[in-house]
Amino acid sequence: MMAISPLLRVLAAAAVLFLSTPAWSAGQAPPSPGTSSQSAETGIAEARTLMRTDRFDEALAVLRPLARGRTVQADVVFLIGLAAIGASQEPTVSEATREALLDEAIASFRNMLVERPGLLRVRLELARAFFLKGTDSLARRSFEQVLASKPPAAVAANARRFLSEIWARRARRRWNMYLGASLAPDTNIGFTSDEEIIYIQGLPFRRDVDDLTTSGVGVSMWTGGEYQHRLDDRLRLRIGGGFSRRDYAGGEFDQTFVSGHAGPRWLAGENTEVSLLANARRRWSGNEYDHLDLGVRAEARHRFTPLVTANARASWHDRRYRTLKFLDGPVMDFALGGARMITSTVRADAAVGYGRESPGTERWRHTRRWVHAGVTVALPWGFTVGGSGELRRMAYQGNWFPHTPAGVSREDRTRSLRASVYNRAFTIRGFSPQLVLVNEVRTTNAQLYDYKRTGVELRFVRQF
Repeated sequence: MMAISPLLRVLAAAAVLFLSTPAWSAGQAPPSPGTSSQSAETGIAEARTLMRTDRFDEALAVLRPLARGRTVQADVVFLIGLAAIGASQEPTVSEATREALLDEAIASFRNMLVERPGLLRVRLELARAFFLKGTDSLARRSFEQVLASKPPAAVAANARRFLSEIWARRARRRWNMYLGASLAPDTNIGFTSDEEIIYIQGLPFRRDVDDLTTSGVGVSMWTGGEYQHRLDDRLRLRIGGGFSRRDYAGGEFDQTFVSGHAGPRWLAGENTEVSLLANARRRWSGNEYDHLDLGVRAEARHRFTPLVTANARASWHDRRYRTLKFLDGPVMDFALGGARMITSTVRADAAVGYGRESPGTERWRHTRRWVHAGVTVALPWGFTVGGSGELRRMAYQGNWFPHTPAGVSREDRTRSLRASVYNRAFTIRGFSPQLVLVNEVRTTNAQLYDYKRTGVELRFVRQF
């Protein structure tokens, strides 16, 4: 088993990162040092008067000095956000200045939501700032959070109008990219059994210690993107790909995965879209080419309401191995999932799936079924926590002796639990650090195919 010290070192470093609190305190915080309460109130009143006559630049000149210092009144932060949005919409503003003003507004509203994520008006203005900047995915999420808080009818109607516009202009977005990396200590990097004694025809045999579980600290990186070319009002051509890599000392357990896809995306309606993609996937294990998949993938997404979405995915691939030719054959997968905003600070998701592999060797043919459920909660002080669970069942065909009694097929059941935490107040050059804990256990009736593993990941993710 893995020594506990690497895990403790990672957790300690993460605790220092996540348990630090932002300098600004939301709510009615005392004014910053050197600024009297009376002068702050005078400045706030003056800024409100200027904003009523659309003199947003002058309002910002009054408000920004009031925001200097360790603690700042919430009204100052909120008005800076509103004034920055207003100034960004002036027709004479350059594109660079407009982006900077919207970034200032977003930072102001986010600072307020760090401590009090349920502030409806602030969430609404943050959504509007994202919308004006063209960051539609974040704008959509924020408008959905507004609706989940059951706002007054006029506010709800306004949020729905923005969501309809986001859905309508989703076709205009051409580029989509992501990048991430993590440090990942794991107690079982090979997903191997720790059984020391196995039985063959009733006789015990002791396994070689080198075949037991191996712990290690991995470094992972993943990236990918997609370009969409407009063919007509409802049709787009999607072209994209992805790359992921996980490295461990020695290279035996390294994993590399590369994929690419291309095909049409059809905007079937205001709330529905469908894609059909040619797909290629290639994997390397231990730095040696393992297998290649060639096939097709279909995707569909439908929005039932602004708070409820559903998605489906089906794929078929022909899998070919470099050396393990007895595993060559078709691979099929299907998944159906959905997500719902329960409140402005709570989001839940769930999914079910089915798959089948049919290689030439009967023993390795199997079906798999899985179910997943998760929830994410935004808490005060900037913390967002999440938890999820997944259950998977795999049923094999053929005779698995001597791993099972003679004539008995293999059956696996795997339980995975995941918990995560990050702080919304912290980014490092646009990357959001996230701490993830994973525990996974597989039980089986086949000797040598059970395993247990616990892993910690310190992840850094950025969307473009």
